[in-house]
Amino acid sequence: IFLIEVLDDTVRGPEDVKRYLSLPVLGVIRKINQVEDLVTVEEPRSPVSEAFRSLRTNFQFTSVDKPLRSLLITSAGIGEGKTVVAANLSVVLAQGGNQVTLVDTDLRRPRLHKQMKIPNRRGLTSLFMRPDINLDGALQETGVNGLSVITSGNLPPNPAELLGSERMQNILEKICVQSHVVVFDSPPVIAVTDAVILSQVVDGVLLVVQPGKSKIAALQKTVEQL
Repeated sequence: IFLIEVLDDTVRGPEDVKRYLSLPVLGVIRKINQVEDLVTVEEPRSPVSEAFRSLRTNFQFTSVDKPLRSLLITSAGIGEGKTVVAANLSVVLAQGGNQVTLVDTDLRRPRLHKQMKIPNRRGLTSLFMRPDINLDGALQETGVNGLSVITSGNLPPNPAELLGSERMQNILEKICVQSHVVVFDSPPVIAVTDAVILSQVVDGVLLVVQPGKSKIAALQKTVEQL
């Protein structure tokens, strides 16, 4: 037991995040059994939903003088819950009276359309193919008042080049014009460079950490790259 404890190099709780990363913890969400469900919609009075509302409040307090208009949500590795957090945080932001656009910028393994239970025939990649930037068709309404979603669309062969292009910045500006907050669900930082590229054009980055899975060394490298 002692050896297992010593060799465990994962984050165990909020204290480890503060100790090893020197970052503030904006929220603590307990494990959700059905990760494909929008718990903030289906169980709005549950403790998990209340935890997401607390995260929303802390997010808003981080930028009192200059509100954050665009937020990138990512993680160090895969399967750490970033898509679940992105979807549910977007829901509670919309429930708080904001016009929110949730964008799936994971052009390698998109999952947001499954989380939101909407089709993925047209999405973000469709906007790169049009001569003028028109969100019609790519922007999909949800069952939540004030929340719209842009899925990934067809997967391209060069995701990093698309996300780092001037065209992507123009698309972001177009989305921000009609939204109070734009939330981006991005790939993990360690796996690919997509999140690092996007972090340069957004107002803030929310890093999702899963206790018992997220490794301290990977998180430290993630913070360094960002």
